[in-house]
Parts: sequence; C-alpha cells; structure tokens
Amino acid sequence: ALSSAASDVYKRQIYNLLLGAAVITLLQGCIKNDIDYPQIALSITGMQVEGQKENAVISEKDRTVTLKLEENVNLRKVHVTKLSVTEGAKSTLAPQDIIDLTNPYEVILSLYQEYRWKVIAQQDIVRIFKMANQVGLSEINPDTKVAIANVRKNTKWKELDLLELKLGPKGTTYNGKTEVPELKWTLYSNYASAQVKVQYQDFFEENWELRVYRKDKDVEMKRADGWVNVAWLYAEGIEGSDNGFEIRETTTEEWRKVDNSYITADGAAFSARIPHLKEQTTYVCRAYSGEDYSEELPFTTGIAKQLPNAKFDEWHLKGKVYNFWAEGGEEFWGSGNKGASILRSITTPDGTNTWNGQTGTSVKMESMYAVIKFAAGNLFAGYWYDFAEGSFTDGHLKFGRPFTERPTRLTGYYKYTTGPVNQMDKDSDKYDELYPLLKDKDDTCIIWVALGDWDAPIDIITAKTSSKRKMFDQNDPHVIAYGEFTQGKTINNFEPFEVELEYRDTNRVPNYILVVCSSSKYGDYFFGSDQSVMWVDDFTLEYDYND
Repeated sequence: ALSSAASDVYKRQIYNLLLGAAVITLLQGCIKNDIDYPQIALSITGMQVEGQKENAVISEKDRTVTLKLEENVNLRKVHVTKLSVTEGAKSTLAPQDIIDLTNPYEVILSLYQEYRWKVIAQQDIVRIFKMANQVGLSEINPDTKVAIANVRKNTKWKELDLLELKLGPKGTTYNGKTEVPELKWTLYSNYASAQVKVQYQDFFEENWELRVYRKDKDVEMKRADGWVNVAWLYAEGIEGSDNGFEIRETTTEEWRKVDNSYITADGAAFSARIPHLKEQTTYVCRAYSGEDYSEELPFTTGIAKQLPNAKFDEWHLKGKVYNFWAEGGEEFWGSGNKGASILRSITTPDGTNTWNGQTGTSVKMESMYAVIKFAAGNLFAGYWYDFAEGSFTDGHLKFGRPFTERPTRLTGYYKYTTGPVNQMDKDSDKYDELYPLLKDKDDTCIIWVALGDWDAPIDIITAKTSSKRKMFDQNDPHVIAYGEFTQGKTINNFEPFEVELEYRDTNRVPNYILVVCSSSKYGDYFFGSDQSVMWVDDFTLEYDYND
C-alpha cells in the first residue's frame, strides 16, 4: 500500500499527465495539416490524331487544343496517335485512346494540382450546290441543313437543272446515288424546294433542303473595303460572263473601268484589288455582269500614317537605360534594356552607323550573355512592363501600340553581323526542339510586323518553361495581317529590307500594330550567338501595291 504522501505525489503526476495530453490534443486540433505544394501549371504541349490536317493549335490561356481534321474522319471515334504534356504530369488521355470529338473533350492533367483542358475538333467539309443559270454564290448552312441558290429572273421552274452537289465527305451518296441525283422540285410562292438524303458510310447521315429563288438582277455589289492607297471590291454575277467593276471619285461623274489584271474570279464571285488610289478620298464603285449593272457603293480611303521616331534620331538616357524617344516625347518604341541594364543596355543608339552615312542615329542591337542568361538585342513597338512575377530574369513585355490604318508593307535599312549559335539553354523546355534545328548553324536576325484587333497590348513573358512563358502567336484569331523578314548571313553595309504584309481579311480594321526586331530570332527562348549584332534605320510604312 502507498503512504499518504506517496499517494498525493502519484495523483499529481497522473493529473499533470492528463493535462499535458489534453493540451496536446487541443494543439493538434489547431495545427493545419496542409502541405504547401509547389504551384506548377500543367499543359498539353503537343497532340496528334489520325486524319489531322495541320499542327495542333494550343492555347495556354484558354487551356484548349484545337485539331483540324479531314472531312472523312468519324468524330465519334478519333484515334489519338501522339500526346505530350508537362514533364511529370499525369493525364486522363493517352496515345492510342479512341475519343469522341463531336463535343469538346475534357482532359485532366494532375501533379500537385489538377488542370482541366479541352480538345476541340474543327472539321470543315467542302460543300457545293450549283444550278444552271445561277446568279452569284450559293448559301449553304450546315446548322439548318438548308442550301440556297439564286437563278436568273427568266429561268422557268420546270427547267431547273442541278449541275453539281456536294454536302458531305467525298464519296457521299445523295438519295442513294453517288452522282448528281434527279430531284423532285416542289413549288412555293417565290421559290422551288427539293429534299436530299445525304449519307456517308455508317456514321454520317443528314437530311437537307435545297431551295432555288429567282434573282431580279444578274449582278450584286457585296462589299467595298477602302484602305489608304488601295481598295478591295467584292461582287457576284453570272459565272462565265464579262464581270468587272467601275470606279469614280465622288467629285466627278466620269466612271473608270477597273483593269482586268486587278480582278480575280471564283466562279460566280469576283473581286478586285485596286491600287494607286488617293488617300482621304471618297470614291463610288459599281459592278457589272454582261450588260447588267449593280447598285453604286461608296467608300473612303484612310491616311498614310507613319510610325513615330521611325528614323530613330530621337532618344535619351535615363540612368543606365537607353530610351528611343525624346525626353518628354511620345513613347512608342521599347526594348529589353530595363531587364538587362544591370550589366549594360543591349539596345543602343549608334551615331557612327546610319544607312546613308549622314547625321543621326541608327539602332544597334547586341546579343550577349547578360548576368546569368543569354539575352538578344531587341526593339519593339510597345514597352517593358516589369520582371515576370517571382523572377528577376524573366521579362514581362507589352507588345503593340494603337494603330487603325492598313499598310501593305514595312521598309527600311539594316545590317547584320552573325555568329555561330553558341548559346543554348539546356534548362529550356524548347531545348529538344531547337537544338537539332540550330546546331552548327549561324544565328539569324528577324524583323516582323503584325496588325490585329486586340483590345489591349499583348503580354509577352520570356521564360524557360511553357507554363510561365507567353509568346506572340501567329495563329491568334485577332491577327489581321502578318509578315516577317529574316537574315542568317553577315551584311557589312546597310541594305534595304521589306516586310510584305499578308492580310487574312480586308474588311477588319486593326486596333494595334506590332513591330519587333531582334538580333537573334530565337532569343526569346535563350538561343542564339553572343557575336550577333543588328542595326536598323529609317523605317517607312507603305500603303500601295506594286503592279
């Protein structure tokens, strides 16, 4: 038996033990068990399926992969042949999988977090509906399954003649026949209608309605797009007829026939690119097909606007950073100098090298190993924004300046000293792609121009990994026009260069212009030569086309 004193000590020990256990339990209830996992953005970096027409279009921003497929691909059974994702990521999709792309297909990538991507199919079926005596082009609507054609006003309903029909993939049957079917036309108050069953193999079946209307006129003016010294005219008439355009200034009554060399025909549709027009002038145009004329359509040309400080004679030094505008003047041109200025500016004014040997300056861009990574000398329309979040080496730039005119080309002067590509960042996720392309090659300089209808300047982030990197995408749907000039040889004296702009639409008006020059084409990915130097001088935007 315990003594009374020993019993008291024992009781206190038990009390303290229980109290300690209670405190530990309470603290454990307050401790968070979350582990601070690294935040790694996961991406699909490449994808290919059977029947794919072009490279996949991958959008990091929207987390989408868009695949353009041949028209005979069964969207319900698409065979995945290749798939690459961010290193270490697990994917719910794998090569050899068969997926349904009739709707966007979701792919989940996981490592420390989950990222949901979508694979989208684009399948453009070439559809044709052509009647005898047709006026203009047919309207074919794959959503409503209605195809409409117009014929001349004197066409008799009983003499309707279907010349060509294609509403599905090649090899499709129409009412059970592979050739042009005989149709039963039903007459309504102002049009004739026929039904067609369209079938391809065992996965494509659609029911279409064909409609034919009579047209009051044999020619119709569709659109007139006035640029600065150029206009684009579009019309529809009778295929095979004498189709063309006439044009005049509003200040005169005399019509001028557009030369046939400027006209392009596509069946019943025809268009014209008319150069050598006056800027800021209102014109009237009309189309003709045979003896018939369309209604008149006016358009007004723009102004031949130039880029600010395009001769690069205005600049100032702020601290260690060279800026390519007069102090207090308009800020248009930017460079990576703010990011590289811890060592020295990689883009500088050069008063000893101008294209004509006269007073003034050119812009000198040098590629070099700056501090801890390779940097290419550069000049661009836009501005340096900051270092990328969480980095003091990755640059965050803003590409683009407001601009609403439509030039046809950029011209200027350049010279270039190249060297063997000796800077290849092995930590870059582009290494495996660029190494075989650039190994044992000389560096290349680049000048490129783009116009687009973005709502704001484009974010550009130079980084080693695609999860952080943001680059300009030529396939961006906002791009209206693009062109580039490259050179991989040393040019000792200034020579003229020309960047011809290829427009994707003539009726879209841009909001921004991007002009980018770099002494190393792949400098954004930290690949190039530390011997490369590029000079540019005296830029001019031109607005006309050569004959």
